[in-house]
Amino acid sequence: MGFSDYRTALVTGASSGIGAATVRRLSAEGLQVYAVARDATRLSALSAETGCRPCAVDISDLDALMALAKSAEFDVLINNAGQSRRGNILDTTPEDVDALIDVNLRAVLHLTRLIVPGMARRDRGHVVNISSIAGHYAFGGGNTVYHATKAGIHSLSQQLRVDLYGTRVRVTEISPARVETEVFGRLLGDLVEAKRRFFDDYDSLQPEDIANSIAFAVGSPARMNVAFMEVLPTQQVVGGLNFAQKSRPLRSDA
Repeated sequence: MGFSDYRTALVTGASSGIGAATVRRLSAEGLQVYAVARDATRLSALSAETGCRPCAVDISDLDALMALAKSAEFDVLINNAGQSRRGNILDTTPEDVDALIDVNLRAVLHLTRLIVPGMARRDRGHVVNISSIAGHYAFGGGNTVYHATKAGIHSLSQQLRVDLYGTRVRVTEISPARVETEVFGRLLGDLVEAKRRFFDDYDSLQPEDIANSIAFAVGSPARMNVAFMEVLPTQQVVGGLNFAQKSRPLRSDA
């Protein structure tokens, strides 16, 4: 398998960041990509650029997901859409809990149960779940509910491989560290301040780095399943989320 064996892909969270970069990458490989997000204006622009099919859908709407799943036989499913919130479990609101579970976990489970059985029947397909290092490590400053939902994505990815045993449907979990996307701006309510605080002085991952990681997994030969990929900036380590700044000299043993 690989790109030559696949015709269609569905990408959630496609209006910006990792999702939009993935739509561009998969479209360039010749797939018909269904780009899913709430922002119809951005999707229209992305469609004009790439030829993707824009699907202005709120993925917390189950009826909309059911209709979307029936719109094509999808060979590739990229579960990318995600949200986060500030704070931790001590001050999280009921609305935050519900929103994070709806987008980060419930929608992924529904899309998986709606689309993957068809892949199994056709004995062809690839599911890529975008999780986060937050699903594998505990660190200060992270939202507890977000961590829990991403841990759920990790568990789903592992179990899905078991459920698909005996088929040629592959499952990949990609777990990024800091990627320069709009998520941080939404958390702070200020894109400029988020860029200054989190990105200007750091060599963070770019959305295209994750899109290329996805392409590597999907484009691999049929005998090869990239089950898990943890992708970090070279200067970031997970212990305490340490991230070396550009303006500070690297440690030297000299």
